[in-house]
Amino acid sequence: MTLLAFIGFFAAEAVPGTATPAAPVPMWTNLVPLALMIVVFYFLLIRPQQKQARQQDDMRKAIKKGDKIVTTGGILGTVVGVKDKSLTIRSEETKFEILKSAVGQVVEDFDKADAVAAPTKA
Repeated sequence: MTLLAFIGFFAAEAVPGTATPAAPVPMWTNLVPLALMIVVFYFLLIRPQQKQARQQDDMRKAIKKGDKIVTTGGILGTVVGVKDKSLTIRSEETKFEILKSAVGQVVEDFDKADAVAAPTKA
């Protein structure tokens, strides 16, 4: 018991006609704001991020030979081979093998690659 609570206890008894302390607040009323915050975070942060990750995954699974891609590192290339987890791309006279996770976007034409922005948060 703290000193202030101790003093308050005796002060309340010393004054006649003072009200008794209020009943304790139920525990569930303290959990409602916390639950509401979790729901808001889910719909504003987690769900859109999962949707974007699903779209990126679908895009990477749909890559086929002949597609023009831009890697996350900025390399422009044409897909010449597809494996389970990797791609073989040709950029000018150089041939690379990259992971599918390194693909940033699939483009129609390399001239339009700068105009196509990376997906933004909605």
